Amino acid sequence: MRVIGGEFRSRRLKSVPGLETRPTPDRLREALFDVLAPRMEGAVFLDGYAGSGAVGIEALSRGAARAVFIERSRAAVRTIQENLAALGLESRAVVVAAPVLAAVGRQEADIVFLDPPYENQREYTAALAKLGETGAPLVLIQHSSRVSLPEEAGRLRRVRVLRQGSNAVSFFEGDLEE
Repeated sequence: MRVIGGEFRSRRLKSVPGLETRPTPDRLREALFDVLAPRMEGAVFLDGYAGSGAVGIEALSRGAARAVFIERSRAAVRTIQENLAALGLESRAVVVAAPVLAAVGRQEADIVFLDPPYENQREYTAALAKLGETGAPLVLIQHSSRVSLPEEAGRLRRVRVLRQGSNAVSFFEGDLEE
């Protein structure tokens, strides 16, 4: 696994040992950050279900001011910390060792990226419901392209779906006028 673009382009990242996590494919990360480029500079990026931290580190490499990583697995938290240290990014990052559903509502971010386990449908709906209460500016949820997420969740409205092979990312924007 490597950083796709930006300041740390081509730098290698450690993977989480075992089969507990599912890395976001390089091509999907590249397409995602091409779309996000105009919103990245100076943003606070939240990487939920962070695994190795590759998505949040990609955000930092491409101009995000800070990144918040939420991950409950101890092995994954260690991997995120090692990856951040290898790139000298500790001062721009916060690693929260907790279940995403317990921590996501307590963290402020301009862009929230969530990649729950594909087999756990409850996580998708619960995370969307929680973030829909806050009207977060931009929420991105990676999911199987065979799964259909709701068009709306509280103050969030789906505005785009980016598909890449068997993966998809749904973009939800907050409607702060409610």
